[in-house]
Formats: sequence, C-alpha cells, structure tokens
Amino acid sequence: QVQLVESGGGLVQAGGSLRLSCAASGRAFCNYVMGWFRQAPGKEREFVAAIREYGVYTDYADYVKGRFTISRDNAKNTVSLQMNNLNPADTAIYYCASTRAWSMRRRGAGYDSWGQGTQVTVSS
Repeated sequence: QVQLVESGGGLVQAGGSLRLSCAASGRAFCNYVMGWFRQAPGKEREFVAAIREYGVYTDYADYVKGRFTISRDNAKNTVSLQMNNLNPADTAIYYCASTRAWSMRRRGAGYDSWGQGTQVTVSS
C-alpha cells in the first residue's frame, strides 16, 4: 500500500481554476492506478478521474470531462488534478486513492488506500 496526502484545495470563484496534488509515499508507486473522488455535503462519494500506472490511459466522469485533467509523475510519486472552469457543483472534499485494478477504477470500494482529503469550495 501507499500513503497519500492531498494538497491544493481552496476557495475559488466560479469559472476559476485549481490544481490538486497528491503525494504518495511507499514503494512502487508506478504499480498503482490512481484515482480522484469527491464527496459533497449530504451526498455520496463519487468518481472524478483515474489514470493508469504509466499514465497512458485516463478516465473521467462525464460531469468533469473537458474541464478536469488528471496526470501523474512517477519520478516524483505524485498525481495531480487540474480543474478548470469550476462551478459551485464542484464544491466537495476531494480525495486521491490508489488501486491495483484498472477495472475497478470507478468504484470507491475498489481502492485500498485513501488520502485525508482536501476541501474545494467554488463560490457563485
């Protein structure tokens, strides 16, 4: 397993951008699929994006496609989420997570390590 720490959240106006980062410690970061999830108050956790071990394949939820970009740097053991054209519906706590199973990438239950989360608040 890896240990994950997110950073980069904050308050931004609608239409603005934020970049989230997730630093991983532990061994063999490049062996893990990395995902981003989010949870808004009173709502269930939902999938945002995922990236395969070497970054060749990515997957996005429809509600962020075209606005968010996931990337990773295996040399630095980091995964990032660039979020553009944010709107109030994107307000949530954002979590990064790791899994060995690409087939499980959209299911939170398929991930075995989670960060503590970082708050993103988008004002209208």
